Amino acid sequence: MKALLRAFSIVHALMAALFACAAIMLIMIAAKMGWFAFVTGLNLQAAQGIIEAVGLLAAAVVALQIAQTITEEEVVRDAQISAPTRVRRFLSRFLVVVVVALVIEGLVATFKAVHEDPTQLLYAASILLAAGVLLACWGVFIRFNRYAEELEPEAMAEAKREDRKLK
Repeated sequence: MKALLRAFSIVHALMAALFACAAIMLIMIAAKMGWFAFVTGLNLQAAQGIIEAVGLLAAAVVALQIAQTITEEEVVRDAQISAPTRVRRFLSRFLVVVVVALVIEGLVATFKAVHEDPTQLLYAASILLAAGVLLACWGVFIRFNRYAEELEPEAMAEAKREDRKLK
């Protein structure tokens, strides 16, 4: 069984490395787009290019955060996601980045739609609405999870002990 768990840790480490590589590639593409927008002149088209680069950077942040979360939770801590405290912390780390990235992407889509095709504003609004719903649902989850944590104080103590592995 230990060999199987070790194999899962190796697979998680490989997945984290691939997410990190994807983030680096997105950063390089965004930098190239930003530079190209800058050298072509300071105009509306350059602004749209930079806004799109910001959207790519938001996606890169998500990929990098996923890599870090997988590494810390599954490789370094080797935590079993079963206690309410661990579930809340794992999902919170992930959802913070996803919500922020969705909001940034929604703003990028809004700016793009306003300047290129106003009929696309509905789609941009749906991205922002989805981010708002996700944020509200996350808040409800945290509220309910807090009650479960109070029933298992030893799980909170164990999670804090696992945090020392990262220091």
